[in-house]
Amino acid sequence: MRTSRRLPPSADRNALSRRLDALRAAGIKYTDLTLSNPTHAAISYPEDLLQSLSDRRALAYEPSPFGLLRARQAIAADALQRGVSIDPERVVLSASTSEAYSWLFKLLCDAGDVVLVPRPSYPLFDHLTRLELVETRAYDLEYHGRWSIDFASVSSAPENTRAILAVSPNNPTGSYLSIEEVERLTTICADRGWALIVDEVFAGYPLETTAPMTDIAVRSPGLTFSLGGASKSLGLPQIKLAWTIVGGPDADCNAALARLELVADTFLSVGTPVQVAAPALIRDAAPVRRAIHDRVIRNLRRLRELARAFPACDVLRVEGGWSAVVRVPATRTEEQLTLDLLDHEHILVHPGYFFDFTHEAFIVVSLLPPPDILDDAFVRVLRFVNC
Repeated sequence: MRTSRRLPPSADRNALSRRLDALRAAGIKYTDLTLSNPTHAAISYPEDLLQSLSDRRALAYEPSPFGLLRARQAIAADALQRGVSIDPERVVLSASTSEAYSWLFKLLCDAGDVVLVPRPSYPLFDHLTRLELVETRAYDLEYHGRWSIDFASVSSAPENTRAILAVSPNNPTGSYLSIEEVERLTTICADRGWALIVDEVFAGYPLETTAPMTDIAVRSPGLTFSLGGASKSLGLPQIKLAWTIVGGPDADCNAALARLELVADTFLSVGTPVQVAAPALIRDAAPVRRAIHDRVIRNLRRLRELARAFPACDVLRVEGGWSAVVRVPATRTEEQLTLDLLDHEHILVHPGYFFDFTHEAFIVVSLLPPPDILDDAFVRVLRFVNC
């Protein structure tokens, strides 16, 4: 069968995935320190949280390219609690942030155009851009007590660059864009005619920082898109609701929205029940958001306490999000380390190279697991990597 070149040439699973398959086939249990699904993290959810999805108003289908106004108004109202004013007419609903990226690449890029993506970061962008026939070029984040943008790597972008993508806070580094970084990025975008796309799905989970900059599309002087979604902000990945805030000068926003309307109208992907339920879900999921936030704050604090007994390991600064980056002794490759951890301790962590770290050795652990599980497993990881 002939398949599209948009897909990777091979679907072979990597060594870590194959090792996991072998453990599962043998019935061997392991501790997952890569957990990213809050519904599997022993977080308490109100029993009636999803009751609003059965609202009878959802029996009437009212197709709207950008989503029902009442849902977009609920997202704008939630932002008011952060002191941010968002025009609901500049809110675009989608089923996921991945879909939102695909729409923005359709809007901004022709085949072969380039978008800049951060390195290290979550390894989704190469797949999303490839499916849209768009190319990626990496710009670097460097760690000097905190992660920050290497603007020299931004400045070397090719001429056919159409947008720069930032994740704030980044996954997995946990670094928010600073005010100074946003100012420099928007200046570069204005000079070169780029759009700025900012993924802010973890923005509601600040950790080792105070008053991080959020809602960047509303604050930016140039054409900017801020992405958010229920998966992280409400702890409800299963309801499939995300949103894009369009910001910048009126003329640029109106032009972008007019073209996005055609894209969104082509797919009409967001289900009516979740749109009707959005105001209640945003309100009623507040305890879930607090529980997740309390969990990741507690777990990060505990990781630091445990790591003090192992000076060769360093939990890097985490400004926000659900992950922690741990610098470990480079006594073996990251791949071999993660495989050995699975074999000998039955613990799964992410190697740094999964996120395109430029050098070794790093591991990435989730801050979501229940405290007793995380504490026990992380001590065993620290002991193992120090042997």
